[in-house]
Amino acid sequence: MNRNFCLMTVVALVAITAHAQEIGGVNTEWKLFGSHQLVVEAYDDPKVEGIACYVSKPKRGGIAGAAGVAEEVSDVSITCRQTGPIRIAEPLPQQEDAFTERRSILFKTLHVVRMVDVARNTLVYLTYTDKLIHGSPKNSIAAVPIGREMPIPLTK
Repeated sequence: MNRNFCLMTVVALVAITAHAQEIGGVNTEWKLFGSHQLVVEAYDDPKVEGIACYVSKPKRGGIAGAAGVAEEVSDVSITCRQTGPIRIAEPLPQQEDAFTERRSILFKTLHVVRMVDVARNTLVYLTYTDKLIHGSPKNSIAAVPIGREMPIPLTK
């Protein structure tokens, strides 16, 4: 039973882990072993076809960044846009993680949470990072209105 629980947990984490496409980036501070950067990545909403979110986030350079052990800071920004015809294949929960990404080896995770604003027929995306002990209040939001002719279906 314990083995099945672990397997189900891994499958669930992989299912919501984001597969981002890096759009570009700029250097913010030169380091001998790779500069600190701001990168922009695109994430397609896995449950809402036709919506993409663009997240800008810092990427650490230097020795720790090159080794993959640097803890990234919590400054993130997001914008989401309609990129094609919107299709919602299945009812959505009122709120859920649409994407997640590890920002340190063990303790920090970037979240993009999708919320449904039923009154305005709008999808709201909130990005923030959490940490095992202390999270960060730094956050950013974006909203994508959906035409009234297509009410957003919600799970019961």
